[in-house]
Amino acid sequence: MNDTITLPLTVFVVDDEQPARNRLKELLQDCSVQFPLQLVGEAGNGQEALDKLAETPSEVVLMDIRMPQMDGIELARHLNKLDHPPVIIFTTAYDAYAIQAFEQHAIDYLLKPIRLGRLFDALSRARDAVPIRTEVLRELTPEPRSNLSTHERGRVLLIPIEQVLYLRAELKYVTVRTAEREYLIEESLTALEKEYAARFVRIHRNCLVAREAIAGFEKGGEEGESGWLMIVKGLAERLPISRRQLGIVKEYRK
Repeated sequence: MNDTITLPLTVFVVDDEQPARNRLKELLQDCSVQFPLQLVGEAGNGQEALDKLAETPSEVVLMDIRMPQMDGIELARHLNKLDHPPVIIFTTAYDAYAIQAFEQHAIDYLLKPIRLGRLFDALSRARDAVPIRTEVLRELTPEPRSNLSTHERGRVLLIPIEQVLYLRAELKYVTVRTAEREYLIEESLTALEKEYAARFVRIHRNCLVAREAIAGFEKGGEEGESGWLMIVKGLAERLPISRRQLGIVKEYRK
């Protein structure tokens, strides 16, 4: 007769406050008396969490929602780009909007101050849970992300949105252009336009340009285009403006 060996559930903690992380670690240690689990790491911000989880994957991430620079919901969207995305259990002080949204989408959460029994129950369910779908995470917050992200060589790279000069759709990918380089992301240009309506302007059916990156215009578009090209700050490249979006030239040349 073969005995089934249950491997410990791997857990990672993300919270910008050290006392909150310490409290969770103490509770996890108490849980481990009855439930096989292993704390594999902790982080105080989103970038640190992405770096560490790329090196040491975890099945479950206990994550605070309210954190500076990048909140937990945005971080969860970036973590979904890992080869093996973790199951997320959000932790939060009382937040009526967040709790209502989580319950509507059957997303597990822990209300601070976290109780041992509630944590135990959440971890017991986690092994059979699946990562939260990116579409659901997108619905959970009206605020635009502070970063885009892409998966390269086993890591998730953050692309600060303030560094993005333009976004251009190419087949199923979107090229993200910064002053330094290009990145490829698998997102919808239409969804990006909606999320960042205040930051980007459409100049072509396949291209959005950051308003602050517009340096000027010049004649010379291809046949079938408007005859105008956009000059982007810091780039030698010129971007064609479609006839349909020609109003952008008139708007900025007033």
